[in-house]
Amino acid sequence: MKRKKIIGTMAAILILLIVGAVAVVLVRRPFDAGKPDELLADYFACIEKGAYDKMYGMLDEESKANISKKDFVTRNQKIYEGIEAKNVKISVKDAKKADGGEKVSYLASMDSVAGKIEFENQAMCTRDSYFDEFKLSWDDSLIFPDMKDTDKVSVSTSQAVRGQILDRNGNMLAGPGTAPSVGLVPGKMSENKEADIAQLAGLLGMTEEEINSQLSAAWVTPDSFVPLKTLNSQQSQELTEQLLTIAGVLINDTEVRTYPLGEKAAHLIGYVQSVTAEDLEEHKGEGYTSSSVIGKSGIEGLYEKELKGENGVKISIMTEDGVEKNVVASVDKQDGENIRLTIDSDLQGLVYDQFREDKSCSVAMNPFTGEVLALVSTPAYDDNEFILGMSGERWDQLNNDENKPLYNRFRQVWCPGSSFKPITAGIGLTTGTINPEEDYGSEGLSWQKDESWGDYHVTTLHEYSPVNLENALIYSDNIYFAKAALNIGADNLMKSLKLLGFGQELPFEIKMSQSQYANDGGTIDSEIQLADSGYGQGQILINPLHLATLYTSILNDGNVIRPYLTYSETPKSEVWISQAFSSDAASRVKTALEKVVNTPEGTGYGAHREDIALAGKTGTAEIKADQNDTTGTELGWFGVFTEDAAAQKPVLLMSMVEDVKDRGGSGYVVDKSAAILQGYLP
Repeated sequence: MKRKKIIGTMAAILILLIVGAVAVVLVRRPFDAGKPDELLADYFACIEKGAYDKMYGMLDEESKANISKKDFVTRNQKIYEGIEAKNVKISVKDAKKADGGEKVSYLASMDSVAGKIEFENQAMCTRDSYFDEFKLSWDDSLIFPDMKDTDKVSVSTSQAVRGQILDRNGNMLAGPGTAPSVGLVPGKMSENKEADIAQLAGLLGMTEEEINSQLSAAWVTPDSFVPLKTLNSQQSQELTEQLLTIAGVLINDTEVRTYPLGEKAAHLIGYVQSVTAEDLEEHKGEGYTSSSVIGKSGIEGLYEKELKGENGVKISIMTEDGVEKNVVASVDKQDGENIRLTIDSDLQGLVYDQFREDKSCSVAMNPFTGEVLALVSTPAYDDNEFILGMSGERWDQLNNDENKPLYNRFRQVWCPGSSFKPITAGIGLTTGTINPEEDYGSEGLSWQKDESWGDYHVTTLHEYSPVNLENALIYSDNIYFAKAALNIGADNLMKSLKLLGFGQELPFEIKMSQSQYANDGGTIDSEIQLADSGYGQGQILINPLHLATLYTSILNDGNVIRPYLTYSETPKSEVWISQAFSSDAASRVKTALEKVVNTPEGTGYGAHREDIALAGKTGTAEIKADQNDTTGTELGWFGVFTEDAAAQKPVLLMSMVEDVKDRGGSGYVVDKSAAILQGYLP
């Protein structure tokens, strides 16, 4: 019995020892130790997540003794986020046992701001003897091979040169230029520094706080040139002389984006500005930096991708002495493309100069090829002001100007008035609803269909005979075209206008407002609206480029030519709307428009020339609340074109001017257009 008791006691002790041993193992190994390749994969997976604290927890005790958690996190975060590391991956090649652990060979790859980075490397994984798990033996070479703790990673950018915008003859419309940059050299300022800064702030339109902020930047030394403001090269010599009387002021030439035509082409060319935080967020991954510029309007914005090019970027490992030790990755810069337009700078300037005092818009194009030669909106602003820095006062002045110089009129739609009559004529002739020889009879200067129109009458300015299509165009007879529209019919007119691009986007590089025949996408739903539509009133609104484009059908056997803005050495016409009008309709309208310009009775006779055959149509659109409104204004139109496709400078010029009432109506526009053609045509 005693022996059995002893054996039982020993068995119990043995069981307790076994249980205790298991318990110790469970305490020492709370989780699976894993494998070295898995540890390495987990480590690199943390980079893209920004889990640098977790990465530090994977290091062995010796590595932690060599670098603090704070320094580890700061160093890795600066490097990986500085190079914009993404898609970080490793592929283990092999793992070999080594003293205290395993040495893992792997291939690492990642995307960066300088393109793809790939390198082979090795990592030592040590086994923790107490917890029996693998940890990383870390030093800086785990970031990039051969990198030491005293090395730095440098990301340098080579700025791409922005492409130029050129006209058809290679003249620069936007490109590099110089302007005077005003700055301070702190070490050369006088003892009366505060008074000098106050005087300088007043001359430059800056605040003293802005100047002091620039001077207190971390990089500034006593000998530094601290730029404050870039001046317009046209600013007065007197201002420059005043600035140079202040001690420490220095004026250097600096390169800037410049617009030689300034306000003459501002609405067309647009401008660039420094990128904002919103721009960087919106265009993330497109190569923009805080020092980049971006096109904000016009051609600068439209062709931003082509003009900006691609910056060159290089990621280098640098020694503590600033010597480049190794290039990790690089992409060469690609300068932006030059964009050449069909625009003729001379014609653009001539049009602007004639209408600069007006609220107007003009389109000029080659009616046989579709090349757009000028796009002008007046009044305008100088796009160079946006480059050099516009004061808040100047910005408010432009925005509050009642003439709206920032408003791009050639992109809008306007009531065309009688300039629309050739379109009505073309529709009526093509659909067979107008007999060009029919005499509609004289109605005097006022007419209504019947008493159902109440007090409403269509009025016109001239009486003549016979009242047929050709004479109606020559004398610009509203009554004739009101009757013609009724003969065409609302459904027929709306169907035809849809075929002519109404309610559609114009096929052109710059987006224009869509033309309409009724408000809010509606229909022509009354006889009065239909009659008024016939002579370009009612609810007809049309974009000036669209109207000019429709006029090309008159010269191209009824085919509407597509307008375009990108220059080609061998221009070719492209038909936008085939047989918009019949060939006979186009011919008849052309003959009538020749007489509008070349007979004394014609409303466009002011543009008549003996040396060049011209044709065209005037228009005066009434903008008023109702027929009895005497306070409304008038829009004046004139569309004029050369007839010969073989002419040295074939051109179609379409112009609209606001507020021509009591200034000669459309005759005002005719005179201005004649002066433009006088300066442009040989």
